[in-house]
Amino acid sequence: MRLAGRVAVITGGNSGIGLATAHEFKANGAKLAIFGRNRQTLDQAATALGDNTLVVQGDVRVLGDLQRLFEQVSGRFGKIDVLLANAGIAKFASIESMPEELFDELCDIHFKGTFFTVQKALPYMRDGSSIVLVSASDADKQGRVGTSIYTAAKAAVRALARSMSVELLARRIRVNVLSPGMTDTPIISREGGPPGMTPDQLATVITNTIPMRRRGTPQEMAKAALFFASDDSSYCLGSELMVDGGMTQLVNPYLK
Repeated sequence: MRLAGRVAVITGGNSGIGLATAHEFKANGAKLAIFGRNRQTLDQAATALGDNTLVVQGDVRVLGDLQRLFEQVSGRFGKIDVLLANAGIAKFASIESMPEELFDELCDIHFKGTFFTVQKALPYMRDGSSIVLVSASDADKQGRVGTSIYTAAKAAVRALARSMSVELLARRIRVNVLSPGMTDTPIISREGGPPGMTPDQLATVITNTIPMRRRGTPQEMAKAALFFASDDSSYCLGSELMVDGGMTQLVNPYLK
């Protein structure tokens, strides 16, 4: 039980990688709080996760919702040991067709939401705790058609981890980044792909760029999140773990 007795908070914990990580943390002894926008999936997650699980509905873009989240966690469980800032969306548009509303949505959820999730959590976190920010493995490493703002916002998350790590040194709070590659989650089918591309076409195109020739599973990402959340990563600070089947590190031998 690598998280026995510890309190973990997961934003976007009601589906996909967040929910798989919630199950992984719970199996390793954690007390859980999950945060998300969808009441139905939150209730389903709460039923599946069972005892010692707090469910809070809210939006990471709304600072009052975040404040309410951490106040409720503190009231129920006390101090926080692990924070997984995972809330995100996958929406795409070309440079020419990017509307201001989508630009703001992507930046507000991924960049602003991540920053203020950490800021609002800090007064409730123990010294020596762990913060895991979720980015994307190719965010600052590869360019893809229609992904300019999505990847820029995710790359900003990677940059935050470095600066936050420096600022939180005195409290021994470790900030690290989990960067998943293409993962089989509801977000792809729900949000879709770049203009002119269906979700299935997007999944096929990206899968063909992965040296391992398959997409990752939420459970594989959850195992990586557990590493950063636990004492196994005690010497990791400001680092990034790319879990992407080699997509950003290898030249794909299958591509001609």
